[in-house]
Amino acid sequence: MNNLAKWNQTIKISISKLLAYRLNFFLTIIGPALIFYWIKVNLWTTIFEGVEGGIQTGMINGYTLETMLQYHSWTLIVTLLAKGHNSMNLSLDIRMGRISSYLIYPFNFWEFHTASFLGFQFVQLFITAVTLLIFFSIGVLNQFVLANFLWGVFFCLIVSFFWFSIQYLLGLIAFWLEETWIMRVMFDIVATFLSGGIIPLDLFPSFFAKFLEYTPFPYLTYYPVQIFLGNAQGIPMAAS
Repeated sequence: MNNLAKWNQTIKISISKLLAYRLNFFLTIIGPALIFYWIKVNLWTTIFEGVEGGIQTGMINGYTLETMLQYHSWTLIVTLLAKGHNSMNLSLDIRMGRISSYLIYPFNFWEFHTASFLGFQFVQLFITAVTLLIFFSIGVLNQFVLANFLWGVFFCLIVSFFWFSIQYLLGLIAFWLEETWIMRVMFDIVATFLSGGIIPLDLFPSFFAKFLEYTPFPYLTYYPVQIFLGNAQGIPMAAS
């Protein structure tokens, strides 16, 4: 019971830190949807204007403008739920020598960071809910199946623990390297691209898409998106 109380208090402290600056939190809530609208919607609308058939009937490898925007909408939801956490604070604490203060806490180091991560996830769930409401209100998303949504959220939460573990390990590299931000940025860029976070993996060359099936990358973004879209029976790119 005493250990559970430590977890509970650490989660509360983590949430309090995230909510401390109201303007910053407000921008965090509306920022993802606004950035998505001004970048993704305008970008893909421009791309489809140049495709044969135009915005109304034009297709890119089976994707219409509507389905492409739905894919990227769910990609943002997956990112908020599964890939929002990073190890910046951990690596800074190690590099600046602040880690010693955590070591005297009556709470294991990894437990402290895991509990902080859980607090972060609670906030991300709220931000995701607001983002979904915005998407439905502007008509970017017009299909919603509760079973697919719940299964997708569950899968994203599992992915989030995987992502946290990777980020935690990258943060620990600060024990041996003076700077780890380059490694974190490089990994984030590579993982985002290879996971289908920028363009669907269906648009990749078939041999490369088949190679990615043997890596964890598609499960970070592409596969969770397919679950939300109702294609949970398998990764469509594998069948193409």
